[in-house]
Amino acid sequence: MPDYLDDLRLAHVLADAADAATMDRFKALDLKVETKPDMTPVSEADRAAEELIRGQLQRARPRDAILGEEYGLQGTGPRRWVIDPIDGTKNYVRGVPVWATLISLMEAGAGGYHPVVGVVSAPALGRRWWAAKGHGAYSGRSLSSATRLHVSKVSKLSDASFAYSSLTGWEDRGNLNGFLDLTREVWRTRAYGDFWPYMMVAEGSIDLCAEPELSLWDMAANAIVVTEAGGTFTGLDGRPGPHSGNGAASNGLLHDELLGYLGGRY
Repeated sequence: MPDYLDDLRLAHVLADAADAATMDRFKALDLKVETKPDMTPVSEADRAAEELIRGQLQRARPRDAILGEEYGLQGTGPRRWVIDPIDGTKNYVRGVPVWATLISLMEAGAGGYHPVVGVVSAPALGRRWWAAKGHGAYSGRSLSSATRLHVSKVSKLSDASFAYSSLTGWEDRGNLNGFLDLTREVWRTRAYGDFWPYMMVAEGSIDLCAEPELSLWDMAANAIVVTEAGGTFTGLDGRPGPHSGNGAASNGLLHDELLGYLGGRY
């Protein structure tokens, strides 16, 4: 089995370059922001970071395909890099430091493409998380200065901490009652949003998180970090991996109950 460590090292180099570009424009008074057709914002920093990552990938991995939020799919083949240049653009443009560059390598296998490398870099928080298939998940400042991640061992909802993004998405999906029922069962709820709850599940600082509407580039890197930390990442339909258009992550011990409330099983 490939060890993917060269790809992981490359992903860190890409994240370093993206961090420099995004931090250079963070809180800039002249930052240019537009509204995309789906009514979500995009900044000049989103586009510049993705162009930078794509350029480096084309030189370092010319045979690999690239899928990014801002510029779509380029190339074909069994290996595909998936990029979200700034996950949390609304935070970025308002000066909130909770945003990250998400970089994942996905490889073709049974049932489609599966994440094998993921890096989540949040430079305004001074944090980075990463994982490679079969090698575990880590957090730290570099590959040589890192702490291995493990999910929590909380086994009761009444002891669990649950994170989410917003209420409106659950209402639009028709799952608001199940969502509210879950919030009443758990010990604690917080709306951290975007990539951060998944990283906290991987770290064991929270136990459950979910979002009702997501794209592949929102989930691929998060999914491999969570699973390599010993957790479970699925869609709300229970399908493993980042392909369901929504995401649910847990320490594994509480996953069936999480899906029961949010996937309409209860």
